[in-house]
Amino acid sequence: GKLDPVIGRDEEIRRTVQVLCRRTKNNPVLLGQPGVGKTAIAEGLAIRLANGDVPTNLQQMSLISLDLGALIAGASHRGEFEQRLKAVLAEIKSSSRVILFIDEIHLLLGAGRAEGA
Repeated sequence: GKLDPVIGRDEEIRRTVQVLCRRTKNNPVLLGQPGVGKTAIAEGLAIRLANGDVPTNLQQMSLISLDLGALIAGASHRGEFEQRLKAVLAEIKSSSRVILFIDEIHLLLGAGRAEGA
């Protein structure tokens, strides 16, 4: 209901579904310049999941989007972010029917860095 239809990304969404259906190495990472439609692909996948327009092994799955900016915001020391992230990941691991979408994943590269480093 809240997502707009995704137009022109059928091949990318199909490929993402294909990777997710693999038994191993099933963690797709969408790389590209800002504004090329990486988030739109995840939204298209969410729409397909909601409509049941996915292979049977992906049906009944939920797609959760992790807002790294909100997770990092307000972390007063370097260990606080890691604690928050570990808590989120533990919650997600407790449910085996979840696909985690991490937008702006590049923020992870420097998020745990020591102050002044």
